[in-house]
Amino acid sequence: MDHQKVLDLFDRQMRRDMRTEGDGSRIERDGPVVRHVGSGPQAWNAVVWSDLDETTADEAIAGSVRRFAELGFPFEWKHYGYDRPADLGTRLTAAGFVADDEETLMIAAISDLSLDADLPDGVRIDRVTDPAGVELMVTASEQAFGENADWLRHRLLDQLANDPDNAYLFVAMAGDTPVSGARMDVNEGTAFAGLWGGGTAPEWRGRGIYRALVAERARIAADLGYEYLQVDASSQSRPILERLGFAVLTSTTPYNKEPH
Repeated sequence: MDHQKVLDLFDRQMRRDMRTEGDGSRIERDGPVVRHVGSGPQAWNAVVWSDLDETTADEAIAGSVRRFAELGFPFEWKHYGYDRPADLGTRLTAAGFVADDEETLMIAAISDLSLDADLPDGVRIDRVTDPAGVELMVTASEQAFGENADWLRHRLLDQLANDPDNAYLFVAMAGDTPVSGARMDVNEGTAFAGLWGGGTAPEWRGRGIYRALVAERARIAADLGYEYLQVDASSQSRPILERLGFAVLTSTTPYNKEPH
């Protein structure tokens, strides 16, 4: 895989020319900035791409802060390691943004992946198609990450209600207990499917569940005609993904801003 070629394709298809996510959302193009504006404060609201330099960055940051303040929406500035200017993160912090944990943008050509994966005895992967399944995914997420997942509930219920054909949602169950959850976003008109979630309850880690969830989604993405899988990987998932055949392309950090 030509890393720079794939990164350039990702930047164009998934950032600069990205499409909306969820019912009622829209894309706003404001000069050198592209924003994803959701249907409300609990939807995904973000600056997804920018083309800035030292002379334009501060004005563009202030413009997006004003825009989301007018809407009353919190939002994130999705910052990638190759974004310019080089001190963009410092400028965002100075403007009142709070940086979340840095993650790693990892991409794999599906045809290059090793998709053999065995689940532990008594564990199965279920496709989520209704609100009851969403609650299982939310429970799994809260166990895995140790934080409230109301935002995830809102997002998944919206997706099932408004775009069910593209809702690729999964929960790993040990009997009646949810132990891991994961989802896949397919991006029509692009070469990329995005893998999200995959957090596993601490007592079930290291037993192949995350790997099995990646393999399940990769097979579906391949059947749908997608060429690449994209993950914003945490430090925990990065080693697993590297063993599967994912490549590190850059870093990514969400900078978060409240509307006030």
